[in-house]
Order: sequence, then C-alpha cells, then structure tokens
Amino acid sequence: MTATEAAVADSVAPATPARAVALLRWAPLLVGTGYFAVVLLAADTAATDLLRYAGYLLLALILPGTLVYRALRRRPHTLVEDVAMGAVVGLVLELPAWALYAWLGLAGWLWTWPAAIVAIFLAVPRLRRHWLVRDYPRRAPIGWSWTVAGAVAFFTSYLSSTFLERNPILPTSEDTHQYLDLAYQLSLAGEAKHQFPIHLPQVAAERLDYHWFGYVHMAATSLVGGIDLPVVALRLTIPALCAAAIVLTAVLGWRVSGRPAVGAVAAVLFFVIGETNFTDPVTMPFGTQASFVIWHGMSMIYSWVLLIALVAVLADVVDRRPDRPFAAIGRGAFVLAPLLMLASSGAKASSLPVVGLALAFTAVVLLVATRRIPWAVVGAGLATAAAQLFATAVLYRFKAYGMGVDPLANSLEPYWTPPPDGWPLPLVYLAVVAAFVVNMQLRVAGIGPLLWLRRGRLEPVQWFLLGGALAGPLLYLVLNQPGGANQYFTRAGFTFAVVLSAWGYLLVADRAGLTRRSGTVLGLGALALAGVLVAVQFRYAGPAAGESMFDWLRPLLWWSGALAVLAVVAAGIWLPASLGIQALHRRGAIALLTAVLVVGAPGLLMDMRKSERSPNGGAYANISLPKSRVDAARWARDHSAPGDVLATNVHCLAVVNGWCDARSFWLSAYAERRVLVEGWGFAPRVASSGAYTPFWDQELLRRNDEAFTSPTEAGLRELRDRHAVRWLVVDRSVGVESPQLGWLARLRYDNGRMAVYQLR
Repeated sequence: MTATEAAVADSVAPATPARAVALLRWAPLLVGTGYFAVVLLAADTAATDLLRYAGYLLLALILPGTLVYRALRRRPHTLVEDVAMGAVVGLVLELPAWALYAWLGLAGWLWTWPAAIVAIFLAVPRLRRHWLVRDYPRRAPIGWSWTVAGAVAFFTSYLSSTFLERNPILPTSEDTHQYLDLAYQLSLAGEAKHQFPIHLPQVAAERLDYHWFGYVHMAATSLVGGIDLPVVALRLTIPALCAAAIVLTAVLGWRVSGRPAVGAVAAVLFFVIGETNFTDPVTMPFGTQASFVIWHGMSMIYSWVLLIALVAVLADVVDRRPDRPFAAIGRGAFVLAPLLMLASSGAKASSLPVVGLALAFTAVVLLVATRRIPWAVVGAGLATAAAQLFATAVLYRFKAYGMGVDPLANSLEPYWTPPPDGWPLPLVYLAVVAAFVVNMQLRVAGIGPLLWLRRGRLEPVQWFLLGGALAGPLLYLVLNQPGGANQYFTRAGFTFAVVLSAWGYLLVADRAGLTRRSGTVLGLGALALAGVLVAVQFRYAGPAAGESMFDWLRPLLWWSGALAVLAVVAAGIWLPASLGIQALHRRGAIALLTAVLVVGAPGLLMDMRKSERSPNGGAYANISLPKSRVDAARWARDHSAPGDVLATNVHCLAVVNGWCDARSFWLSAYAERRVLVEGWGFAPRVASSGAYTPFWDQELLRRNDEAFTSPTEAGLRELRDRHAVRWLVVDRSVGVESPQLGWLARLRYDNGRMAVYQLR
C-alpha cells in the first residue's frame, strides 16, 4: 500500500472499542451532512423544508432505488456504492413514474410509486434479502470518507458564495435582481409539476422540444416532498445533486480501479480543482466556470449524476474478464445501462454522444488487440445509439438548435481571427491550443503518465475512460453551436477524464515509493502550493483587456509561461539535490505532477471572489425581478386551476432599438401556469436565431395584446373558449390596461403596479 492510499485507508486500531469505531466510521457522513444542512439553513431555507427534503431523498429516491439496484447487481461491493448507485436508480425510476401519473392526471399521488416498490420488496420472499446486506467485502476507508466529505463541504461553500447567497428564494423588494435563466428553469419545473405532455410554458400551445428530464425531478421533489417549487429550484436540488456527483465520482474511481484513493483523488480533481486562468474578475475563454455551468442550467449537474453512474455500469460491460479488479455487477448491468441511457438522453444532449464515441473507440481498440469482436461493447454502443435516436426523434423532434459540423469555428478559431500583430501565424495557433489545454484540461494531466507507465497496454476499462476523455474535447472542437453550447461536450468528458487522471496519479505515486511520512509531506506541500497560487492570483491578477479575443488569452499565456519557467528551475534544483538527499530520490515526477494538478486550485476561489462583487453570482444576465411581479404571479397560482392559461402584456426583457428581447419568463415561473404568449426568446424554434427574433404568430400576439389595450367582449370570449385563457395579468409599468377591461373582466388582484383580472 502506498502512502497516498494509506492516507485514505482505515486507520482505526483493532483494539478500539466498537462504539468508537462506529463513531469514527460515520463521523465523515455526519459532519458532511451537518455542514450541508447548516449552509442551506444559513441561505434562508426553512428547517421544515429541509426535513421534508431529507424525507423525500431517503424514502422516495434512495430507499426504492437501492432496493432495485441490489436486486440487479450480482455481488455487493460497499454500502456507499449501493446507496449512491441506488439514489441514481431512484432518479431513473422517477421519470416513468411521473409520466404515468401525469398522464393519468394523478400527479398528486406520485408519492405512491416508491411505496409500491417498497411493498413489492416486502411482499416477494426472494426480494426480502435485499433489505439488509451484511456481507459487504469492503468498508469505506476513513481517509476516503473524509476526503469525500471535505470535497462536498468545499463545493457546497462554493455554491453558497456563487449561487445561494446571490439569488433569494423570492424577491424581497422592487430592486431585487436575479440571473435570467433561473426563472426559465423554474417555469419548466412548474410545467412538469402540473402538465402532461410538456409544452413551452411561455407560449402555451408550443411543444417543448428540449432536454427537460431534470425539471421533472424538480417537479417530483415538490409534489412528493410538499415543498414550494422556488425552494426546490433555488435552494435544494442543485447542492444535493452536486453532493451526489462528488460521492458517485469517488465510488466510480474506486470501483473501476479497485483502489479507493483513485476515487478520492478523482472527486477532488472534479469538484475542488477548477479551470486555470489568471484574470480578476475571472473569465473563462473556452467555457464558463464550473459553478456557473451547474446552477445557471441545472441540466448539467443532473446529467453528470446519471452519466457517472452510467460510466460505472458500462465499465462492467466493457471489462468482462474474470480477473478484473472490481466487483462485477453481472447481468444486471445489461438492464441498468439502457435505463441510464434513456434517462441521460433527456437529461442533457451532450451526454450520449460522448458515451457513444467512448464505446466505439473501445470496441475498435479491443478488436485490434484481441482479434475478436467485443460483442458486449458493440451491444452497449447500439443501445446508446437507440437512446440517442429516441431523444432526437421524440424529445427534440430532429431539431438541431443550430448545432452543426464546423471544426474550430466556435471553439479555437475566434482567438486567432484576426491574428495579433507581430505574431507568426503558426505561433498563434500553438498559443491558442496551449491556452485551451491549460485552461480546460490541466486537471486531467495524470492521463499522460498513465499511458507512459502502461506502455499503451491499457485495461479495457482504461481504454473506455480514455475514449470518453478524448471524445468530449473532440466534439467541442468539431461541432459548432450558437452561444457556445458545444462546451458541454468537454464537461461531459470530464466524468471519464478525472478518473483516468487520478489513476495515473496513483501509478506515479506507486513508482515514487512514498512512505506515510513522505506522503504527508507531499500533501502538505500541495496545500501550501495551492495557497501560494491563490494568494498570487488574488494580489496580481487583473481584468481581461484588449481589442481582440486573443487578448483575453494573454494573462493565461503569461501565467502559464511563468509557471513553466519555475518548473524548469525547480527541476534543475531537484535533480542534483536528489543525488544527495534520499527522500527526494525518484520522487521528482510525483512532485511535478502534483504541482501541475494543483495549478487550477485558484479557479473556484476566484469565481467566489467574483461572485462577492456581483449581485447574482457573476452571471452574464442580471435582470430585475420586482417583488410586485412575483407577488401577482403567486397570487394567480394560488387562485387558478392548473389547466388555466394566463395572458399578459409583458413579453420583453428590454426593447433595444425597437427590437424586443423576448426573454421574459417570470410569470410562467412563479405562477406555475402556461401563458398564452409571454417571452419566446428560448423557444426551440428560435434557438438558432436569437432572442430578438419576432414572434412567429403575429396574429395571436395581436389578439393577446388587444385584450389589454382595446378589449372587446368577442375578443375576450375567443381567448377564453379557443385558448383556455382564464386570467389576464397586467404590468402597468409596461402599459396601463384599458378602462374598458374593468367592465368586461373581474379585477381580482391589484398591488398598484400589477393587476390580475379574471375572465367572466
């Protein structure tokens, strides 16, 4: 056992009393969940909501999911794996349960689906054994548990700084601001809570061709847990999914490598080490910072949770050797994999393409290496293709949202077009590629040593992880999509890459022959280096400036060059010193790799620093969300039926040179009702043309607006009978309603700025 593994190994002496042993083993869980709860309570989450949410997680997701997972997997591995994978199975089962109950009009009874699973496992004798498993061959090492708990605590603090503290659950004044997309997410969750099939809530008749499964999870949380939807969306779901992803990453690394330390290091690389940059406020030239990706669109973290579990299951499919280092799931993998693929297909469009390429890469490598067709891998690839076809045909209805093949056009090319003055073009190309690698891929630097030490003779699961690690950046570089959405392929590839990088790190640590003492020194040195890097960036990093996009890369390039020079100097000192100091002998590689992986440590802290200076976490669209608007919307929610459609005179976030920025989502979000025409800027049909695209049905928009400006009895009757409109919501700051409206409809709510009328 290396010192790195010893750091995450069980250090409890056999003579320790049983109660003390149990306390030590459960202490990381207790401390981690306790800290998680404290952060949420500090963010104005009600204690009752937190208790309800805990009950929902334990009884409606983890319990039924764990029972089903135990019934499907062949041999137990660890309790934490059963629970973590069981939680994901619960998320998967929640989707068809919601669809069935919503289709039957019984969404309020959704809480009975986990009860039905529990009843089956109580009633069927053969299934009762899954309630209690005593023969786990392994326990989670104390060090592994504390590492995972520490990662959860760190990232929860990060979310608190960048998200929870910046975005109130409900507006507190007319001056409240909120990140634009949060209301849109909330509106989709409200649609899933009350409607089936799902439409675009801002345009009542428009079908939603989108990845919306994550918002079903939010809706189910509200329905089953009895928790107000804004609390679910703005406080509970995202931190909990992040914690689940951290645990699952640690479980995945342990499972596929047979080494707990691989999982612990992978979790740290994924959720503690950020992207590398040297600007303040931090900028992300090739994407957005990790937190921003997670909370500005929760589909990313929801898809990661499903994808990490899918990688763990597919590892069992890819490597069918009897002497593999990890416990086999068995035939149940061929049930779990398609279920996870179908769930992933509607979670995020970036997941399955990366999985499919990883499987194709693995199949080719195994075919060449063994001269036999790896039918299990081929079958998994076909299942992936089928799930992708389902998503493309059923969920997206063959809409590409502007995605197309255009290599480098939306990734690297903008940074060398036009090239900076005085730079040879080949040098510009090299600089941009180097900036991309340093910015987005430095945390996976451990992959290189793994390939070198294994001399290219990788295990099947390592080939699979390598395929995913390559597929993510490849798709990012080859595909083009407006708004830079192709970056999500890179982030899907992280789920593969961090595990392989951590594996390579442990192999380098093995060659170094670290003792417990030298391993401790290495860890303390890494922490010290991280502290120095953070201090330097806090002190010397400045804002990105310049006329061209290449100028945005200059601080990162200078920082990278400075670190490279320091590394060369350090190597020049280390090599002769190691000849006389035995403790340094053969340990230069592990010291260098540790330093390289730690370079990204300031990333998330710099993002927190940026958030402290911004009213909504540093997001790109900070919009006004007056309390009066939300009060009116929530009144409409409380006094209307779920099938009622609202109409409003608010469509534009702003009007710029006569053009409407049609990204207004607040009414459908907080009323949890469909709106005849609100803001259409995120409608799938205008995704490639932008938020300033005129509404496609001008006649419908005219009839909608006339209901406020020049209402007639016939016009209001048409809205009611043809479009199911029952309520008119007026914002007088946009336009005062016609006096005639008071004669034709009943005024039910008025707070001065806002008025709500009920059609007679």
